[in-house]
Amino acid sequence: MLSDRFRLTIALLSLLAIAGIVHILVVLSVPDNVSHSAYAKLDQFGPDRSFNLLPDVMPGAEPLPALDPAMKHAACRFQLSDGPVAFKADVPVPFWSIGVFNAAGEAIYSLNNRTAGSDDLSMLILSPAQLSILRENPPDDLEDLIVIETDMQAGFALLRAYAPHPSLNALVATALTAAECGSLT
Repeated sequence: MLSDRFRLTIALLSLLAIAGIVHILVVLSVPDNVSHSAYAKLDQFGPDRSFNLLPDVMPGAEPLPALDPAMKHAACRFQLSDGPVAFKADVPVPFWSIGVFNAAGEAIYSLNNRTAGSDDLSMLILSPAQLSILRENPPDDLEDLIVIETDMQAGFALLRAYAPHPSLNALVATALTAAECGSLT
């Protein structure tokens, strides 16, 4: 015969285990149930296949989650079904970085001016099939390009530049707006 205290302990432990399982299942299902992805939100800032300057990061009014307020940001949405995407930029600041994300917001590739070894960005993203075609007829500047092969169909690039002083904000914004995100030429 089990004591009442032992039964109560077993019931509480069972309840705690069930609550833990439900909690884990809810947390794991959140990404599948989010309807407002960064990829979808970027549609409001401008056309695809061009870098669109994002508004400055202000508390409570962030254009995208987790952006650094010390940086200026520009984003470019793309679909690889429209062809390879070439990124070119000359951002005259002490630090810039570019992140490439799939449509779910998962990071695919990241690069900054220090790891690139240059202040200029020259990068190409393409699918395996597009890379096969490119190998048959490579562009003249292929040796200058950072080539990224991916299976993703749609995604976006986020170009970030550090403006060390507010007086440089206009210069940085102009450089980000002039950055290219388009077809391979």
